[in-house]
Amino acid sequence: MKSVKKGIVYTLFAILIVTQMYPLLWLLTYSLKTNEEILGSSFFSLPASPRWGNYKEAYEAGHYLQYLFNSVFVTVLTMVCVILLSSMAAYAISRFRWKLAPAVMLIFLIGLMIPLQATLLPLMIIFKNMNILNTHLSLILPYIAFQTPVAVFILSGFMKSVPHEIEESAYMDGASVYRIFRSIILPISVPPVMTVCILTFINIWNEYILAATFISSEKLKTLPFGVYTFVSQYSVNYGNIGAFLVMGAVPVILLYFILSEKITKGMVAGAVKG
Repeated sequence: MKSVKKGIVYTLFAILIVTQMYPLLWLLTYSLKTNEEILGSSFFSLPASPRWGNYKEAYEAGHYLQYLFNSVFVTVLTMVCVILLSSMAAYAISRFRWKLAPAVMLIFLIGLMIPLQATLLPLMIIFKNMNILNTHLSLILPYIAFQTPVAVFILSGFMKSVPHEIEESAYMDGASVYRIFRSIILPISVPPVMTVCILTFINIWNEYILAATFISSEKLKTLPFGVYTFVSQYSVNYGNIGAFLVMGAVPVILLYFILSEKITKGMVAGAVKG
């Protein structure tokens, strides 16, 4: 009976691994094919002769380094702001005793329900009046606004599980609220902070709608725009597109593997009190 249960579990895990890994493997083989192989051969076929030149062409013609720098700049700056703002808000909501804490938390939760598309026109008008349209600031501000609610939700759930005795002993030693937050709460909140980092990174790294709406300058565009370099009026270089997508996915995959342990801990942090 135990062997049957193990077999079922292993089978389910195998199916899960295949379904998760296959799209990445397919994209890798796709990036090594010519247009003729992509359009004429079987959907699941391997390339007859791997065309590594697709990566060189994608790197050079797709302005990879320029778009990569823009994506890294926008993403990192947004992540820093989201972590600072959300950690302070979560600390105030979860650790302070004030009547408006539930109402403030509700406002952040309402922010999770606002669709991004509904804000495009108002933001366009606001940014135009502020003269920040077609700048990285026009991306960073809405990114912060849309990523902060989920970050507050994750961090407040963890901070509620931290024993109050830690703060009380620090108060008795003369520590201020800011010192307690900086020296005690933030260091022990590293696991959920890492979770916020990876979620924010993935959401912003792959974001296209806001970037396409607010950015028109070639020098300011982010990685998702690089794909359109290989699309012309009469032809599409599918192999180069696949290569560019692989290069764009590599930073996300590397970051996830580097922080995978902390991310797993952060997702369950606060689930158990004490």
